[in-house]
Amino acid sequence: MRNFGGVIWTNHAIERMRERGIKQSDAWATWRNPDQSNHGKASGSWIYYKTYSNKKIEVVAKKNEKGEWIILSVWSKPADHNIRSRPSSSLLKKILEKFFAFR
Repeated sequence: MRNFGGVIWTNHAIERMRERGIKQSDAWATWRNPDQSNHGKASGSWIYYKTYSNKKIEVVAKKNEKGEWIILSVWSKPADHNIRSRPSSSLLKKILEKFFAFR
């Protein structure tokens, strides 16, 4: 829907939600009640973040010249996307043993 929840959605945002399997209601909820938000790269834009059980949705929005909110783009990442896994101690031990064995 081009107008949903009192917000204008660009064709780009609608297409990206379709491609990425994101419900418009989830994207709207992310914008309306985010866990976090930051300034976007484009002048006057904001990025809104919300983590759901298995994914983190990110919504880029800004106000137009009439003061209406426009959703510019939407994407998602796995919820643990920013968590870097560490090698287990046994794996680390094996790597170190091989390293020192070659010295």
